Amino acid sequence: MLKVEDLEAGYGGSQVLHSLSLRVGDGETVVVLAPNGHGKTTLLRAISGLIRPRAGRVEFDAMDLTMVPTEQIVAAGVVHIPQGDLPFPEMTVLENLLIGAYRSDAWRARSERLERVFELFPLLANRQRHLARSLSGGERRMLALGRGLMSTARLLMIDEPSLGLSPVVIEQVYAAIHAIKRAGLSILLVDENAEHVDGLADRMYLLEAGVLVREGAADVLLRDQALLATYLG
Repeated sequence: MLKVEDLEAGYGGSQVLHSLSLRVGDGETVVVLAPNGHGKTTLLRAISGLIRPRAGRVEFDAMDLTMVPTEQIVAAGVVHIPQGDLPFPEMTVLENLLIGAYRSDAWRARSERLERVFELFPLLANRQRHLARSLSGGERRMLALGRGLMSTARLLMIDEPSLGLSPVVIEQVYAAIHAIKRAGLSILLVDENAEHVDGLADRMYLLEAGVLVREGAADVLLRDQALLATYLG
């Protein structure tokens, strides 16, 4: 479904990604693991059009998305849930969710999508009239995932869902991602922690200094403790 070939990207005079290639199949969950500062967020930003690649190609369902505007990438079904969640703080939980359904095709199905989001995140259902700024960190992370699910996403790209959360909340967030996977949505997830992706990832990549250094089946890589210790500490 997603094919990235020889991607290079960075900021100003700094090169972050170096000839990076990966793929995500239909209904597959792929996880990219790397320490902080090694290019995970830059990878997702380059795929979603928030920054322009310097070289390489991004293809989704046989469409070349390398240099098209971000709104066209979203229309194709690629939805990016950024690190830090970024809700609109002075809007309610419900209003934030409905923004995820702003495209006309998603808007027509907003009631069904809201019901699905509230099934995954009952806390959001209980707080739907509350301002987003009143939510805890874990609730904001749930809101970000729910807003992504309100769209017509076919591929959900998730940036570090465990960042800054307590262990209990991390378990809740990853349980929801498991449910999203079971529903058949393709997922590209980046994180620095391998602990919570066992049983979720079909395949994994290890990223170091903007270069993919290993690729393989998740169950194989996750059991190579020496390898994980080398690259993730």
